[in-house]
Amino acid sequence: MPPTLELRTKQSLALTPRLQQSVRLLQLSSLEFQQELRNALDTNPFLEYDESQTEDNALGADNGNSMSDTSLSNAADGATDAPAASDRGMEGESGAEAGSRDDSISEFSSDPFGRGASRNSGDGEDSDPADWVLIEPSLHETFHDALRLYQLGERDRAVAQLIIEALDDDGYLRQSLEELAGVVDIEPALSEDELLIALKLVQSLDKPGVGARNLSECLKLQLCAMDEDTPGRDVALEIVAHHLERLARREQAELQKKIGCSADELRIACALVRRLDPKPGENYGQNEDNYVVPDVIVRQVKKNWVVTINPAVLPRARIHRMYAELFAQSAGASRSPFAQQLQEARWLIRNAQQRFTTIQRVAECIVSHQKAFFDYGEIALKPLVLRDVADELGLHESTISRATGNKYMSTPRGIFEFKYFFPRELSTESGGTCSAAAVRALLKEMIAKENTRDPLSDVSLAKMLADQGVIVARRTVAKYRHLMKVPPAELRRQA
Repeated sequence: MPPTLELRTKQSLALTPRLQQSVRLLQLSSLEFQQELRNALDTNPFLEYDESQTEDNALGADNGNSMSDTSLSNAADGATDAPAASDRGMEGESGAEAGSRDDSISEFSSDPFGRGASRNSGDGEDSDPADWVLIEPSLHETFHDALRLYQLGERDRAVAQLIIEALDDDGYLRQSLEELAGVVDIEPALSEDELLIALKLVQSLDKPGVGARNLSECLKLQLCAMDEDTPGRDVALEIVAHHLERLARREQAELQKKIGCSADELRIACALVRRLDPKPGENYGQNEDNYVVPDVIVRQVKKNWVVTINPAVLPRARIHRMYAELFAQSAGASRSPFAQQLQEARWLIRNAQQRFTTIQRVAECIVSHQKAFFDYGEIALKPLVLRDVADELGLHESTISRATGNKYMSTPRGIFEFKYFFPRELSTESGGTCSAAAVRALLKEMIAKENTRDPLSDVSLAKMLADQGVIVARRTVAKYRHLMKVPPAELRRQA
């Protein structure tokens, strides 16, 4: 067929740069958002830190559940800066930004729990408490410090330091002694005996097991450090030396036959081995990434649960008035490249305000649905899905997903991620529903009350849940137990 020309019309949704920025800011965590705003303050000349607001005004804004704002004069650019049609659609979703002329954000406090400590970068009383946090020494630092207590020759100390530096983070020495001997240039050359002596010294410096070359040696060092009259120690030494694979496969009868011990002796020895630490080096100077700054704070005020934005996550920023006014008075301001930067500064501040408003609305809706959790605990957590919150707030489900991702809520019961309050629904024998979190709470309570000499199996736990009207399969119980980091019944049994 000969080529032809056709004219077709179609509709498509296009995100304006302002709307793209609003979506991106909403899905950032509190720390990522603060970094984003700091980068903007460093690169955009029309943004500045707002240092004019007093602490009392900030706390007053916090108690009123609103953010402190400073209005920007329209003379800055001689226009009203009306949003585009697609932007108004986003504003209609949140119900917070339409008609807004707010061009500043307040930072009330550097205290993540909103107790009103003022932000100060100096060295006085208001300095950052994180500067005084004790940092635990690392594995290598600990062993180097312990080595200084020994009176050693220069060569012996150098060999021991070589062994320490070769240790992995979990405490194992995975390089062969031959490889280590070729690492340093020492005359005369290092012998294997010298390295073995240095290795024995390093293994005795601190926690037993560090410096082992394999799992068997690691466990053996820990057992040798125990008292000789420790019950099951001799049998445990035999197990870790020759029968670790059989222990992993739980071949109890074969183990008893190979070692030549009674069933009680074997049970005590196996329990002793399971209490050992297979990675002793991980106990040194761990940098746990469990520090989070909550986005909202939930407090109980006269039997009502009140949600406020955490002041610590609101970096104080505003439009630089003098620069904006000078730019508006300059000739050809609308055609200058700085016009785009001024527009981006306004968009950033308003989208940031919209971000906090959306997060607070979502948090208030969650607290309203999960009020029983705040009153009675995890066992009262109700099933909840994103669609329920989206329908109630008149927002899209994807907006709720962004507003709950990497966001945290500080409550009297602890700090929880927003996603924690969306447990899936499970049916009960009576035809009702309960949440998976409530089932996990029941399992945790049952396991806490079990007889440690005869712990409950997954089948027994499933039957006990069925007696309470909650029908779950054994594999579901095993999955929840694994999520709670609870070992199986065989590993929970104690002598």
